Amino acid sequence: MPILAIDTATLVSGVALATADTLIAELTLQTKKTHSELLMPHIAQVLQMAEVDKHALQAVAVSIGPGSFTGLRIGLATAKALAYALKIPLVGVPTLPALAFACPVPGVVLSPMLDAQKGNVYQASYRWHNRELQELVPPRVIAFTDVLKELAAMDTPVLLLGESAAAYREVIQAKGMPVMLAEPHLIMSRAGSTAVLAHRLLDNGKISDPFTLEPLYIRRSEAEELWEKRCGTANE
Repeated sequence: MPILAIDTATLVSGVALATADTLIAELTLQTKKTHSELLMPHIAQVLQMAEVDKHALQAVAVSIGPGSFTGLRIGLATAKALAYALKIPLVGVPTLPALAFACPVPGVVLSPMLDAQKGNVYQASYRWHNRELQELVPPRVIAFTDVLKELAAMDTPVLLLGESAAAYREVIQAKGMPVMLAEPHLIMSRAGSTAVLAHRLLDNGKISDPFTLEPLYIRRSEAEELWEKRCGTANE
């Protein structure tokens, strides 16, 4: 039975259907349209194209971040509603390991990076060992310049993934940094990777509660920081 996977953590809008060993269908789109415009039509389209009835789904998986605050909320709300309505498990899949999961390349450090604003990135480091993805550095917020220095100093080849790697492509190439950028079809978030990783999580009994699952923000939103600053000023 297939899993329906949703990935709206970045500018990429992704929906996929996958069994444990087959990626049945995937729809990936990078445009200026919002996830609220695209997500539900894409879900209906993928199910229709794959000729899969929604009642035949085993579970719903969703990328839970870090990433775009708005995108994460849209994806999570949709996944929760579907899982609850269809009475099937919900699987929350962290975004950064899902990015690394798309590149099962041994002998390199995989470094997914997503935009955290103000010159910062959400970043983590992984490697493959015995066909398992190992976490070397947990997800964090760090200045792009700082993490690039860290990665450049490693004695193992480094492969950069994610929207920030693509956004900083020219900077990286201009500096001649000893790191590699993944190809365009691998550098971006993919719902197909979220779906396949979700199967592994589901097999290990890692099911999320639709009522309590929250996005993995890591940092506070700019609105929260502004509110705290204003309140602090007012209290003084």
